[in-house]
Amino acid sequence: MKISTVKKVFAAGAVLAAAAVLFTGCNGNSGVEGKKFINIGTGGTAGTYYPIGGAIAEILTKEIPGTEASAQSTGASVANVNMLGDGTIDLATVQNDIAYYAANGTEMFVDKKVDGLKGIASLYPETCQFVALRSSGITSLADLKGKRVAVGAVGSGVEANARQILEAYGITYDDIDEQFLSFAEGASALKDGNVDVAVLTAGYPTASVQDIGAQNPIRLLPVEEKVADKLIDQYPFYTKTVIPAGTYAGFDEDVPSVSVMAMLAAGPSVNEELGYTITKAIFSNLDRLQAAHAVGKQITRKTAKDGMSLPMNEGAEKYFKEK
Repeated sequence: MKISTVKKVFAAGAVLAAAAVLFTGCNGNSGVEGKKFINIGTGGTAGTYYPIGGAIAEILTKEIPGTEASAQSTGASVANVNMLGDGTIDLATVQNDIAYYAANGTEMFVDKKVDGLKGIASLYPETCQFVALRSSGITSLADLKGKRVAVGAVGSGVEANARQILEAYGITYDDIDEQFLSFAEGASALKDGNVDVAVLTAGYPTASVQDIGAQNPIRLLPVEEKVADKLIDQYPFYTKTVIPAGTYAGFDEDVPSVSVMAMLAAGPSVNEELGYTITKAIFSNLDRLQAAHAVGKQITRKTAKDGMSLPMNEGAEKYFKEK
């Protein structure tokens, strides 16, 4: 073999070796200089998932020797579970209902089931809020027959929440004038009188609801306990919630509702050992999550399995059984 040919073969081998090192540096495996890289999917930079994911990344980087974790802005829950499934990311903040749909191939994941998803922990509630202007006279979800309701964007988690909750009241889209609007669009339509009720799923207090309430007296429509029980029997990812009086200006009564949970999910790249280490690091440093965002105060060990909609990562399960 000619020397020039040998050089070419050696160079090609070096490139392949370098590529292999870079590849194994992703998805929680050892990489350059022995580091482990953990990629965390979050949401938009203006939302709640991004700062919480960033705080988790900082905790893991500091508390797990030889680890470099990074949070990346994504399209949130639906995008995140797909990225977990294909190995693009290792961890992600997702709504537990979206995780349930993905793992079971239902709703927006019909014929698109995502395998290998595991739960690390439930984080904090994202509450289903049905907002009406007080001037409408609407006081109950049972009153919505014949009304114009902004149910969320087509294919969104909010739309699924709205449909499922209304069905628990015996109301289908045949009974209402459903408007497939995002909450930003629905809020605008509500203020303009073009819809009677707008639906959103988010941690409270929600800035967009505060904005409506600052201009028009509002009412949050309750999800009564017996209906919540019926809903939870059918969809185990829901949990009961009470929105406290005074959460929004001018509305001074407790409102029972239901929530889905924001959760931390893992993909197949997170094995039992790494899952244990990740969970221990996070729940030993909850003060850093509290400092990152107001919802961090709702992340507790006691509620870490509330509404868990995925099989638990074996390491996370082991951690929560220890104490």
